[in-house]
Amino acid sequence: MRVAAVVLAAGGSTRFGKPKQFALFQGETFIRRIVAAAIEVGCAPVVVVTGEDSAQVTLELAGLTVSIALNPRWSTGLGSSIGVGVQRAIDLAADLDASLLLTGDQPFVTVAVLAQIIQLRLTSGKPIVASAYATALGIPALYDRSCFPDLLRLKEDSGAKKIILARPHDVASFGFPAGEIDIDTAADYEKLDQAFTAHAT
Repeated sequence: MRVAAVVLAAGGSTRFGKPKQFALFQGETFIRRIVAAAIEVGCAPVVVVTGEDSAQVTLELAGLTVSIALNPRWSTGLGSSIGVGVQRAIDLAADLDASLLLTGDQPFVTVAVLAQIIQLRLTSGKPIVASAYATALGIPALYDRSCFPDLLRLKEDSGAKKIILARPHDVASFGFPAGEIDIDTAADYEKLDQAFTAHAT
């Protein structure tokens, strides 16, 4: 099964106060950690969607096999970035079976987590695999190629969760409680070490 990874890294990080994808966790930036995990699990191509920090993201990912897709309309919302990333992945690999949507602000997404999500796609036969945390379903999420038209049609301010909600019978749920931890603010980042200790034990 050929799976692309689309890493959404175009946000403005307004609540964090500076570009959060460059914050360090365990010696690596968030963005490099997630991209390296996607490459290690075998995703190809790995597309990173960027916005105003595109040059810095490109520099940070030097040496990794990635395709940088600049979304000039990044400020209009997540849906536009998903469309840019999925279209780039399709352009690079016409034989794609699925696309894995990722963000750079979930520090507990690891190679093992991504491998389990891909495996669940194979064992469940469901076209969508979504992470379950905090009574919700969301990213990391894998979408079979049958979902690509829906991903490309997303409104600019609409996330892919809309597709999950519209097709509940097509969704396999992957239990990932640590997915609830995402880094939106400086306070979230300050609590990260204690959250890591809790989830490591």
